[in-house]
Amino acid sequence: MDSFTEAVVEDAALVWLESLGYSVIYGPNIAAGEPTAERTDPNYRDVVLEGRLHQALSHLNPDLPPEALDDAYRKLTRTDAASLLAHNRVVHRMLVDGVTVEYRRRDGSIAGAQARVIDFEDPENNDWLAVNQFTVSEGQHTRRPDVLIFVNGLPLVVIELKNAADEDATIWQAWQQLQTYQAEIPSLFATNTALVISDGTEARIGAIGAGKEWFKPWRTVSGKEDASSQTAQLQVLLEGVFEKRRFLDLLRYFIVFEDEGGGRLVKKMAGYHQFHAVNAAMEETLRAIKAHAVQVAETPGQYEAGIQPGGEPGDRRVRVVWPTQGSGKSLTMALY
Repeated sequence: MDSFTEAVVEDAALVWLESLGYSVIYGPNIAAGEPTAERTDPNYRDVVLEGRLHQALSHLNPDLPPEALDDAYRKLTRTDAASLLAHNRVVHRMLVDGVTVEYRRRDGSIAGAQARVIDFEDPENNDWLAVNQFTVSEGQHTRRPDVLIFVNGLPLVVIELKNAADEDATIWQAWQQLQTYQAEIPSLFATNTALVISDGTEARIGAIGAGKEWFKPWRTVSGKEDASSQTAQLQVLLEGVFEKRRFLDLLRYFIVFEDEGGGRLVKKMAGYHQFHAVNAAMEETLRAIKAHAVQVAETPGQYEAGIQPGGEPGDRRVRVVWPTQGSGKSLTMALY
């Protein structure tokens, strides 16, 4: 397809996200002091939409008292860690498992609970927001990422776009820009789930701390077949990953952290083939053991020879996932 200018790519990304049910807001309109302000710091040092997060915690945890919800908010937004990745791992566990909180009962005893941050069972029970041109300041640096995705007031996705018509502004310039952001405004990435880069022609997704080689295309929307080459890669990626239930599944089941020793921590995210292959394998496993469980994601996808018909419920036989060399077999098995 023809390449876009950067502004057109940004507008297109927002349209595609809006079609998925996201609200869309122009960042400067919610800055402190504006009539529709959602931020409180006039110096742009706040990266969490405080009102939305407080509202989500209250909505998702109706049985917890205000002091427990305040405790959850503090732990989500003020976690101490030795590095950005270590901080991100702590927050990721809170997103998935909930935040451990304590509060005092009426009789004076101390109670413990898990405060939910995200409703994984009902995606529509969460607050979904895309914001473009959201200014962030930290230390001596001020940056303005192109598009952020907030879930319940937390910035979970950063999307950086470049103009493919400019021969000096490649997709890897967008990747380099994200490296600069992580170094200069790390507070924006403490809660991050995914990073997206695009130049209007190519589009790739990866995780914080990942090198260029780990930013990969997402080649399917539904998982049933690869998208047409006539469809913009960014559209395929946004619709394939950020459909609400798929994104929550990716966040909940398809991200791992690995300690490689020597203090080196690595964050790994499933590629599209791993995401759909594992879901297909889980579906087959549940059929084979005749289990009735909540479906992990959407209808299983079809890859290579696909899922062959003929399996009977409870026959205790599962099909084979046949990976190619270099496809990430170890990660696929770990996710399964």
